[in-house]
Amino acid sequence: MAFRPLHDRVLLRRVESDERTKGGIIIPDTAKEKPQEGEVIAVGPGARDEQGRINALDVKAGDRVLFGKWSGTEIKVDGQDLLILKESDILGVIAA
Repeated sequence: MAFRPLHDRVLLRRVESDERTKGGIIIPDTAKEKPQEGEVIAVGPGARDEQGRINALDVKAGDRVLFGKWSGTEIKVDGQDLLILKESDILGVIAA
């Protein structure tokens, strides 16, 4: 992939949720909510502070994260639907 986020931005792919409820009911695509979980694809170098130093990000490529429902901007890169957002929009990292 030829895309690198700038500053404190993170590029991620939404992780699709299960298509069935716990009771076995199949949820159609039109009734599904967009998942709030994603896998980090690429990260920027970090934001600069007042002294000009770069503060590295806490997430790295491969991390599974939770993010806000209305966070980020949807983009299409190499035919894939991806999401780009600031690190501050990420709520947490899911432990493996």
